[in-house]
Amino acid sequence: MAISRAQLAKELEPGLNALFGMEYARYENEHAEIFETESSDRAFEEEVLIVGFGNADVKTEGQGVVYDSATEGFTARYTHETVALAFALTEEAVEDNLYDRLGSRYTKALARSMAHSKQVKAANVLNNAFSSSYTGGDGVALVSTAHPLAGGGTLSNRPSTYVDLNETSLENALISVSTYVDDRNMTLALQGTKLVVPPQLQFVADRLIETPGRVGTADNDINAVRNMGLLPQGYAVNHFLTDTDAWFVLTDCPDGFKHFERSPISTSMEGDFDTGNVRYKARERYSFGWSNPRCVYGSQGA
Repeated sequence: MAISRAQLAKELEPGLNALFGMEYARYENEHAEIFETESSDRAFEEEVLIVGFGNADVKTEGQGVVYDSATEGFTARYTHETVALAFALTEEAVEDNLYDRLGSRYTKALARSMAHSKQVKAANVLNNAFSSSYTGGDGVALVSTAHPLAGGGTLSNRPSTYVDLNETSLENALISVSTYVDDRNMTLALQGTKLVVPPQLQFVADRLIETPGRVGTADNDINAVRNMGLLPQGYAVNHFLTDTDAWFVLTDCPDGFKHFERSPISTSMEGDFDTGNVRYKARERYSFGWSNPRCVYGSQGA
């Protein structure tokens, strides 16, 4: 008795699923070096910036305490995208017993495509960080000199003039991060946690962070960034950054880069009556973005 398309799908699917999972897992989740992952059960997620209180005042003896009020700032919205791709094994391939070999080859390619798309979408948050065409909840680009503060004034998370990655620019970045203020203009005393660079800057990053002495000098000075532990997580190379001289310092600011997972990666397989093809599909839903611009300091290079 001939094997039906439905029977073939049932027999092939477990093996292809296992093959897909192994191939998908081969690709490093470089987005995990940047984004905090949370689950979601809605079409989109929103995070509202809470504007806290100002400085506490001195209470004069016998006088009433001063009251302040907290408010809500801007809202960051994460709209989940559905990412999917499929392939079909033709009826003729099934008849010629090519489905096993072709299915294995195509499944690996499908896993690579899904993994690659996810990393590209994650990296695009940084690739578009300097563009006014991609704004966040506060109405400006992720990396900007003019993030508006609810209490008045602005916050900058980039140098006034773009600079290349070197010892001076990295130290200035860490100083700037440590002086970030909240929306009531109170110093937050944040710290840098990790340097993120494209492959073209990995050797510069390694020398700046890993060497015990200062780079490119004849002096016997220590590497202050390393000695003071100012980037405790070191550096990460993201192979999907498109600007070869852009660099970013991540901070310990809460509610910064977020990755919401609406539906994890899943696969399915079925036979098609009209064409006789056996179809295999991969699908997932997620979003990448940022809520608080204090989560990063960046520069495009000079």
